[in-house]
Order: sequence, then structure tokens, then C-alpha cells
Amino acid sequence: MKIAINAIEWLVEAMGGLARLVVLALVLLVATDVILRYLFSIGPVALQELEWHLISPIALIGLSYTMKHRADVRVDFLYERFNWRLRAFVDLVGALLTLAVAVIITYLSIAYVQQSFRMGEASPDPGGLTMRYLLKAFIPLGFGLLALQGLAESLRSLLVLCGKLPPEQTPETHPAEEVA
Repeated sequence: MKIAINAIEWLVEAMGGLARLVVLALVLLVATDVILRYLFSIGPVALQELEWHLISPIALIGLSYTMKHRADVRVDFLYERFNWRLRAFVDLVGALLTLAVAVIITYLSIAYVQQSFRMGEASPDPGGLTMRYLLKAFIPLGFGLLALQGLAESLRSLLVLCGKLPPEQTPETHPAEEVA
């Protein structure tokens, strides 16, 4: 199970690196758009559409990356008071719920992307981007990655509950408090 967890998290980390590159591309694209618009009075529609298209992979890939790095929202003022077993149980329940929702959204979004592909969906704006299905493909990809990370978190929590992995230490807790 540890090998599976590491493999999933390696993939999520690699995709997070891709999302960081997309953030850089978005910053450069916006800067280029601003320079073109204000210095040369040029504002290509495709360039402007590409800006908001790049937000999709950042957000959707970022979901799993955020979960991996435990930067997701949690009620920490309660969680930090729990012993390690209850924390592992809460993590397990949260990961299983995340996994379930992500699998459902992934499954349902595949038909949405296929429909867009079959129609050859493109921007309705003159000069806009074609192949809108590529943008929509990030929905099942992003939620598929989130499902994988939810699986990794579930497996990790199970290993902690079974005593095969040590509970994670947080800065606020000390080993002496974990025994209680």
C-alpha cells in the first residue's frame, strides 16, 4: 500500500509542477495582453480567452495538489485537540467522501467532454479559440487526480489506524501528548 501511496503522490506532485508552470504562463500572457492593449491598441480575442482557459488547469489540478499538501480547509481548532486515532479516523472519513465525490464528478464529466468533442465546440466569439473540449477535459482529469489523492489519503489513514504508519506530528503537538 505504501508503494501505491507514493506512486499516486508522485503523480499528483508532478501535475502540481505542471500547474505551477501554467501559473507562470498565465502571468506572462496577462502581461503580454496588457502591453499589447495599452501600448499598441491590440486586443486579440484568442489571447484574452486563453487567459481564462488557463485558470481551469490551475484550479482543477490544484485541488489534488492542495489535498496532498494538507492545505485544504479543515476545522483545525477542533482537529488539533483530537488524539492521533481520532485524527486518523477523521482523515479517513474526509478522504473517502472526497474520493466518492471526485469519482462521481469524473464519471459524469466524461460524457460532457465527449459531447463537446463530437460537436467540435468552439468559442462563439469571432477570432476565439477552437477545440473547447480541451478546456473541458480538465474537469475529469482534475477530479480524477483528486480521486487518486483521496485514495492515497484513505490508504494512509488506514495504515495509521492499523499501526503500520506513525501518526503525523504537527507543530502544535508533541510526542508526549500523542500517547494520551
